[in-house]
Parts: sequence; C-alpha cells; structure tokens
Amino acid sequence: MIIKDKTAVLTGAGSGIGQAVAIELAQRGVGGLGLIDSSDSVINVARAINDRLGRPIAEAVIGDVTDAAFRTHAFDLIANKFGVPSICIPAAGISRDQLAVKVDKPTGKALVYPIEKFREVAEVNLIAPSYWALETIARIAEDRHRRGLTSWNPDEGIQGTIIFLGSVSSHGNTGQVAYSGAKAGLEGVAATLAKEAIYYGVRCAVIHPGYTDTPMVRALGDEYIKKNILPYTQLRRLIAPEEIADAIYFLICNSAVSGQLWADAGWHPTA
Repeated sequence: MIIKDKTAVLTGAGSGIGQAVAIELAQRGVGGLGLIDSSDSVINVARAINDRLGRPIAEAVIGDVTDAAFRTHAFDLIANKFGVPSICIPAAGISRDQLAVKVDKPTGKALVYPIEKFREVAEVNLIAPSYWALETIARIAEDRHRRGLTSWNPDEGIQGTIIFLGSVSSHGNTGQVAYSGAKAGLEGVAATLAKEAIYYGVRCAVIHPGYTDTPMVRALGDEYIKKNILPYTQLRRLIAPEEIADAIYFLICNSAVSGQLWADAGWHPTA
C-alpha cells in the first residue's frame, strides 16, 4: 500500500509506540493524521509534527478510546478534514498486572484477579482496538458504495490497512492473565477481519512488539527491567519505539506480508 497522501488514525498517539508511528508516517508522506489519546500530551505531538513539516497534517483528538460516541466523533472530524481514513493503528493500551490467583498467607484465602480489572484491560486492549478497526473498514465500505463500487478488484490497489498492536505476552506471561488474554484475542480478530475486509480491499495484520521503551514498560521499574527483562532479550536492551514504528511502516506498505510479525528482539521468557 502506498501511504502518500493517505489519511491515518492512530490511538495512543500521545506517547510510546503510537507517537513514534505518528512521526514515522508523517515523515513518509502521509496526507493526514488523526492522533487520538486520552492525554493532552497528544496536542504537543501533533504540534511538533506540523511544525517539522511546515503544514497542518496532524490533528489531535482527546477522549476515551473505549467510548463509541467519541470514536464516531473522531472519525467524523478526521474524515471531514483529511478524507476517509485508510490506515488505522489502534495502539492505545494499558496493563493491570497481578497474579491470577495468590494465597494471602495470614488468612489462607485465595485472592483472585479482580474481574473489574480484567474487564478494563479487555475494553482498552481488545474491544476498543477491534472497533476502531471496524469503524475504519465501515468508512471505506461506505465510501466505496457512494462511488458505486462493490467488491474490491486487485487492479484498484490496496484500499486500507489495519495494524493491531499485539504483544509477546500473547503467548502467556506471569502476572498478565488479562493483558495476555486481550493481546491473544487480537490475533483472532485480525485473522477474521483479514478474511472479511479484503472484500473492500482492506488488509489486517498484527505486530507483536517485545519489551519496548515506553511509559508502560518503564513503570515496571528499572530494577525489574534489569532483572526480569533484559537478560532474556538477545539485544540486552529495551526496543526503541522508533524500531517498532519502522516495522509497522513495513507492514503497511508491503501487501505481501500477512498475518503476524514478531518484533520481539529475541525475547525468550522463562518457563
């Protein structure tokens, strides 16, 4: 897929991988960027991109990515300003790490991972990304209908691309029963949408980053990172967000690559 002059929507664009992808796509010639985040830090990201390029291609939209009304508002705003989005990278994510079951020694009672946390993690990491993707596909489908087009023909070229942010944790990780479950769920969503959305010329894929130098990973603490992450990574360092952004750009542009890409820096967790 050629991204030049295309419109992209990115969630979680205020920091980390989302921010890095926004900068990468801007430098590569994307026509419009809808930068979505719950934090007003995304305003600074949009401003920096626009200042660097000398033209207003990035629009910051602040809100809750799990809210359906906000999602519709964001797509309407971006579509009206830049055109129908054809690239979607729903990168917003959270972790609420805790052992699935742990016995409280004084009482002998087993403490189970709180269902409220599980639902919160699933909403942000699985349901929300799925529906930002579905909205992208729907907008492309509606645009095709307006133009009298039905099923996609390869001669048209790829019409849209969705890249989900999976994780190495999708194969299981201690303390991440909810996060791992949500990220693994994205694999099923992407595999299904890849079969359905190609009717409209839309590709879907998943990138599985390893431990990346983002605020969410840094929140684990330097000691935890040094002891439990770096020794099990071939690079012996955290992955730079820009490295993941470059891999996402590759996934967007190379239509022959389907399914999943593991950008894990040789991560090999303990048993």
